[in-house]
Amino acid sequence: MGLPAGHVTEVPGLSRTAQLKALGNGVVPQQAACALRLLAAAAEDSHQQRGRAA
Repeated sequence: MGLPAGHVTEVPGLSRTAQLKALGNGVVPQQAACALRLLAAAAEDSHQQRGRAA
């Protein structure tokens, strides 16, 4: 999961600081996808529990 190996680190002449700056919030889409999966599962569980109580 994530960026392919060398996506930023194999760019010629790019310092470590510049690599980190280029990555920026690159991990955010993966975190958002995980959060949405967790929230969807929790919502589904909540919906099923309310259905049993009715």
